[in-house]
Amino acid sequence: MLFGLIVTAAALKAALGVVGTSLWLVPLLIAGMAYYRYDAVDPESQPIDQYPLYKEYDFVVVGGGSAGAVVANRLSEITKWTVLLMEAGEDENEITDVPSLAAYLQLTNMDWQYKTEPTGRACLGMKGGRCNWPRGKVLGGSSVLNYMLYVRGNRYDYDHWASLGNYGWGYNDILKYFKKSEDNRNPYLARTNYHSAGGYLTVQESPWRTPLAIAFLEAGMEIGYENRDINGEKQTGFMIAQGTIRRGSRCSTAKAFLRPVHLRKNIHIALKSHVMRILINPVTMRAYGVLFIRNGVRQIVLARREVILSAGAINSAQILLLSGIGPKEHLDKVGIPTLRNLKVGENLQDHVGMGGLTFLVDKPVSIVQERFQTIPVSLEYIMHQRGPMTTLGGVEGLAFVNTPYANISGLYPDIQFHFAPASVNSDAGVQACSEGEERKLSKLETRGVHGFGNILVSQFPPMKLESISTIGEGWYHSMACVII
Repeated sequence: MLFGLIVTAAALKAALGVVGTSLWLVPLLIAGMAYYRYDAVDPESQPIDQYPLYKEYDFVVVGGGSAGAVVANRLSEITKWTVLLMEAGEDENEITDVPSLAAYLQLTNMDWQYKTEPTGRACLGMKGGRCNWPRGKVLGGSSVLNYMLYVRGNRYDYDHWASLGNYGWGYNDILKYFKKSEDNRNPYLARTNYHSAGGYLTVQESPWRTPLAIAFLEAGMEIGYENRDINGEKQTGFMIAQGTIRRGSRCSTAKAFLRPVHLRKNIHIALKSHVMRILINPVTMRAYGVLFIRNGVRQIVLARREVILSAGAINSAQILLLSGIGPKEHLDKVGIPTLRNLKVGENLQDHVGMGGLTFLVDKPVSIVQERFQTIPVSLEYIMHQRGPMTTLGGVEGLAFVNTPYANISGLYPDIQFHFAPASVNSDAGVQACSEGEERKLSKLETRGVHGFGNILVSQFPPMKLESISTIGEGWYHSMACVII
């Protein structure tokens, strides 16, 4: 749009130049103002980084990631409530929009760049025996760094939560919320009882895939699994990956839930606002505000109703510990007064993955970086939002399968496959060698490969977080479960 306006203005300049006038600036100025105003009301325009902030809001939401963006959107629907959403990072950029560049977003300033502590029993191929643990430090959180795969949990996990007394968390209870948030743009799925259209979060398949994706589905059927919607009635089976993308670009929670409401008068967003601790009345134990740093200045903002902590699995625990909520023995060691002795930071659980099994293929159909570093591929994405750059970080297929140790029903699979028509060496080893040990990958650098990346175990002994950055013995035992 803007390019067209500039071209028009340039033509006017050439015409008016005959009479030696500079009036050509007028239409260009008008065009620029029109574009600016259009950008201000565009439902997909970037959120406003609010300056200055109010001294007090009804709700202060700490963390603008996958949860915080949704919470802030929903609360601000009540027009009489004021909502402040605080995010330690900045906004997304054009690079985060490109699905195929997902791996390159890690270890940037949009990533907290956490690393596990070395145990001598895991992460042995990484420098110092430490694995990266990517967490989003950006508006949209880890939904800006992840591979955009749209995978719901198993229905029996939710039903188990409900059976433990968490009423309202059963599968039939939460399915309506999955559907409410979803804008599924695959007609064959949107018409089913398990999906919906019209929600904030866009879900669809990548518009481009390699022939290997279909071969993956056929292989699954050969060993007795159905090609099915793993987010539907049954999870066990194979399918083409669904992703949180919109018109070929990443659809983070910031794009989905914050940009459409950025003009609401009762919601403010504060970027580069690093929350240090929650302010808690030691007598009533009521949270009444937060202490944070913005642009190098310590500040306080108060909450009339609630402080909502949605800073992610690691940072939420960290902020609670810094606020005096956690194991007293640990807090005493680091000199933090204990307000409530609770097991914060313990029993952290995550998927254990192995990546991955790699196989050579004869035909030039897999993803190799040098094969796609071409102007036509880039232009196809820029102009039409199609082509290899729309692939979900390289993942094209998903599957849930049963091992002999799985539930006898066959409906509670214990292994998940991520299928990618590539491997860690498809970029000539740039990413792998930058973090891992120096390995000779030259023989595979330009060969066609496909691989199973991240075989994820659904049930395993839990990890215990000894501190914010230290993983205890549970990690080794979990890894052993995969190896065995």
